Amino acid sequence: MTFLLLFAAGLLGGIINSLAGGGSFVIFPALLFAGVPPVLANASNTYACLPGYVTGAIGYRRHIRPYRNRLLLYSILGLVGGWLGSEALIRMSDAQFSGTIPWLMAFAVTIYVFGQRINRFLASRSTGSKRAARAGAMGISLLLLAISFYGGFFNAGLGIVLLAWLALAGFDDVHAMNGLKLLISAVISVIAIVRFAATGSIAWVEGSVALAGAMAGGFAAAYFAHLVPARAIRGFVIVYGIGLTAYFFWSTYS
Repeated sequence: MTFLLLFAAGLLGGIINSLAGGGSFVIFPALLFAGVPPVLANASNTYACLPGYVTGAIGYRRHIRPYRNRLLLYSILGLVGGWLGSEALIRMSDAQFSGTIPWLMAFAVTIYVFGQRINRFLASRSTGSKRAARAGAMGISLLLLAISFYGGFFNAGLGIVLLAWLALAGFDDVHAMNGLKLLISAVISVIAIVRFAATGSIAWVEGSVALAGAMAGGFAAAYFAHLVPARAIRGFVIVYGIGLTAYFFWSTYS
């Protein structure tokens, strides 16, 4: 029954990730409810989401190619930040991490709800590379490092945060932004998973069941894409995410 729950959560999460984003709001809590300790559940969620990032980035490779001269820097920052974030996670006890879950969920849901508005605002203030130059290349790089730390520590909401960063960095091609978002997410997740695996911080069986479901969900989304409006999926994720966040606050502080 537990494995069925995890596969179903992975399936739904994979569909949601492909259509609107926010699949971690389903997969991570399912791992917790399946009895996986909080730190392991968080690390296992990162593991379960990785294939979607990789296949998505491959799908956008044509749009990423014009920016290949920036990929080395972005990858290095993603690797360093992702490693530091994963290092911070594994040094926390389950009790300590449990106390951060409601706040992390609240942040991720807030970014998810207002992410599109943030992106539009930043894009309207951006004038290509001039905006990035004014903000300062060093500041943009440090911000990506901080975002990568967040992604290594807690995967939920990473894609939305990265889209906002790309807008701030001066990108305006939505396809390139989606491709780079997925590529950077994959880099962050890979290094985090390596660190988690080295310390035995991944529940491989439960995580693999969720991963299989997420992969199936990603394929299924290709058929659902024209049947279910992305707006409806997004609305569901927002309502579900808010309810789940409220539950975590109640269970942590009641």
